[in-house]
Amino acid sequence: MTIDQAMQLTNDMLWAAIMIAAPILGVAMVVGLVISILQVITQIQEMTLTFVPKIAAVVVVLFILGPWMLATLTVFASTLIKNIPVYF
Repeated sequence: MTIDQAMQLTNDMLWAAIMIAAPILGVAMVVGLVISILQVITQIQEMTLTFVPKIAAVVVVLFILGPWMLATLTVFASTLIKNIPVYF
């Protein structure tokens, strides 16, 4: 394996990780921001008020985008396995 191949593999791995994690992190961030704004407006400082909606939103995103995330990971893994050199 050359340095160029290793760098390309690293680049592909990082992009796959970003593509898989971005929807979950984005939804958790938006839900957390909305709940924080509601807490500031209503002056309710309850810890579970931020935790439970974030978890629920992440679970919904996993159910909706789970097949796409799995397909993305499968494409990356199959490409990785196909590029393993065979020495006989």
